[in-house]
Amino acid sequence: THQRAGPVFKMAGADGDDSLYPIAVLIDELRNEDVQLRLNSIKKLSTIALALGVERTRTELLPFLTDTIYDEDEVLLALAEQLGNFTMLVGGPEYVHCLLPPLESLATVEETVVRDKAVESLRKISHEHSPVDLEVHFEPLVKRLASGDWFTSRTSACGLFSVCYPRVSSTVKAEIRQHFRTLCSDDTPMVRRAAASKLGEFAKVLELEYVKSDIISLFTALASDEQDSVRLLAVEACVSIATLLPQEDLEALVMPTLRQAAEDKSWRVRYMVADKFSELQKAVGPEITKNDLVPAFQNLLKDCEAEVRAAAANKVKEFCENLPEDSRETIIMSHILPCVKELVSDTNQHVKSALASVIMGLSTILGKDNTIEHLLPLFLAQLKDECPEVRLNIISNLDCVNEVIGIRQLSQSLLPAIVELAEDAKWRVRLAIIEYMPLLAGQLGVEFFDEKLNSLCMAWLVDHVYAIREAATCNLMKLVEKFGAEWAQNTIVPKVLGMANDPNYLHRMTTLFCINALSEACGQDITTKQMLPVVLKMSNDQVANVRFNVAKSLQKIGPVLDSNALQTEVKPVLEKLATDQDMDVKYFAQEAISGMFHWVWPKLK
Repeated sequence: THQRAGPVFKMAGADGDDSLYPIAVLIDELRNEDVQLRLNSIKKLSTIALALGVERTRTELLPFLTDTIYDEDEVLLALAEQLGNFTMLVGGPEYVHCLLPPLESLATVEETVVRDKAVESLRKISHEHSPVDLEVHFEPLVKRLASGDWFTSRTSACGLFSVCYPRVSSTVKAEIRQHFRTLCSDDTPMVRRAAASKLGEFAKVLELEYVKSDIISLFTALASDEQDSVRLLAVEACVSIATLLPQEDLEALVMPTLRQAAEDKSWRVRYMVADKFSELQKAVGPEITKNDLVPAFQNLLKDCEAEVRAAAANKVKEFCENLPEDSRETIIMSHILPCVKELVSDTNQHVKSALASVIMGLSTILGKDNTIEHLLPLFLAQLKDECPEVRLNIISNLDCVNEVIGIRQLSQSLLPAIVELAEDAKWRVRLAIIEYMPLLAGQLGVEFFDEKLNSLCMAWLVDHVYAIREAATCNLMKLVEKFGAEWAQNTIVPKVLGMANDPNYLHRMTTLFCINALSEACGQDITTKQMLPVVLKMSNDQVANVRFNVAKSLQKIGPVLDSNALQTEVKPVLEKLATDQDMDVKYFAQEAISGMFHWVWPKLK
């Protein structure tokens, strides 16, 4: 049973104001046993508040809500969200502190998502408090939460320090810093975790002297916490702290802790260092990067855990791009490239796949000669990798290499890789390569495409998976847009129309889908003379699915055709299909006739 306490709302009776009647209904819903009704009522809270007016919202509705905070999590979540937008409904910033009691209760409940939403709403309304109200109402709430008996309230407090700190007096600031220090060494790991996750944010609002005196010692302590879940959050804070400190203080105050994190015994902490590496690199600047981060990055690329190697491999291009220009090439060639060469043949496919998604970007950094001599052999090795994702990632990033050395250097090795992916047993892999085909075609040129890849594109049209046939149809349209109508007439259209006589009705339907996609790109002449006769002939197909798709095709290609063809050829066929024995054929034929009436028949008048 749910507690349904609170004031009895004075609602309008026969002699009262009927406009308040819906409010009575909503209040009843808030007391209803059905969760969905209560949820709907909470979502309409602003309506209730508007109808009650600001004073009654403050004196009746808010106390009622504060007393009702024993409910299902989804109702409480909706309530926490609504209250964040309630400032004007309680009378504006002057009365915004009235929203604090219900939000304070919500910030202490057991369910994390509700607490987080309550903290989000509290942070939002904190900006609407005047400096005086902040000290009188908001800051005491933060103190109560920070010294609460339950860890839930103490974790919520961690998210509120940074929003009130900048606008309170120096005495109160000192108290806030003390509370934060206490929470950073709380007995409960969940509280230390919450404090560590807000350390960087809190550091940003502190005066520099306190960043050095308070934050650094907290950062060092959290980065050495017994729980790895706390230590890895300290790594995130490291980025913010490093950007706040002057360059000359970084070496002494931040680097020892960062070096320790990069070699932490827990792979999760090392993973976090690898994941944040580019941000750390920008925060510490070029000198420390050269002396400290380059060796640390090499170690992460050689880490014993695959997850760490994959996270580091993902950052290779970014790390190299951000190296100081005067020594970039030397560092890459002598320190990074040897590690990259090892990763190309890593035992873990996720590591190889992560590297393959960024390695092509190195060619623009290293230039033509180095790409041909050092990177090309790696690309070629990855194009032959047994893992389809690795081959796919290389193919999908070809444009970087094309800019530097031209794709011809790769074309002989590209072909077998593309063919293998095109015929991969996993249909999603086949789908991915189809999506890159227009890009590849543009880079390889029409001759190479016709000679080597055209047959693949046609083979996909008869794939046993519908999604592949559909993507292949779309692919043809993009290729025609790239290579032009004349190319389509000579190369694509005859093969597509040939499928109209295929014994498999699915392939005959693919002909219709292709015609739908190609008619606009091919233009009126090809559509009228070559495609239309095939569509009309298929109106006599034995399979009803094909016949109703003929009706849909005629409606689709109608705008491309001239009025003579519409009058003498299309109209009679649609009229015949409209009297078909099959209900679906009839329906789609009639749809086509009425659809065409609006934009085609005017051509005929």
